[in-house]
Amino acid sequence: MTEKSTRPQVQSTVKDENLIAIRREQMIQGAIKLFKEKGFHRATTREIAKAAGFSIGTLYEYIRTKEDVLYLVCDSIYHHAMERLSSFEIKAGTIEELRAMIREYFFQIDSMVDELTIMYQETKSLSREAQRYVFSKEFEMVATFERLLKRCVESGEISMTDKQIHLAANSLVVQGQSWAFRKWALHRQHTLGEYIEIQTTLFISGIKGF
Repeated sequence: MTEKSTRPQVQSTVKDENLIAIRREQMIQGAIKLFKEKGFHRATTREIAKAAGFSIGTLYEYIRTKEDVLYLVCDSIYHHAMERLSSFEIKAGTIEELRAMIREYFFQIDSMVDELTIMYQETKSLSREAQRYVFSKEFEMVATFERLLKRCVESGEISMTDKQIHLAANSLVVQGQSWAFRKWALHRQHTLGEYIEIQTTLFISGIKGF
């Protein structure tokens, strides 16, 4: 079952929602580059503002603390990841659909290697409320794979218990993340396509063995 958590609200003195969205996106992109270079703790709010292209005074119109920026970065990462996964249409519940969804997820991970690395390194710096919310987004990713696996069971493609499905869905999410965290080593022997094909084959062979 997916765990729910209330989305923390980052306060702003600006009332224009469109302008808030634009400025915060600039802030997020600037912060990602900065955090990659220096890490969250060494980066200053003044440097974040400069990387985003505006003054420190303008920065504080849209956030209250540096931790707010980190939260916005983490929230944006999961939003983009879930946006593509949730758009995947589950139809007949076939192994081919499962293969396609795994491929989509792994390609999404590859496009967000820097962002995911930063997020997992720095999430501990968030407030407990923000941590719970960020982790709930990961549970949603797991639940997306659970739904497809359950549909495959219903269609007779595979035979698994709910507990097996839950663990298998978590394993898939971790396999994708492993490409982000270990790409520096894995890419020496495997292209992304090879990694996807091997991991998918191993996964499907495993669940068919239940």
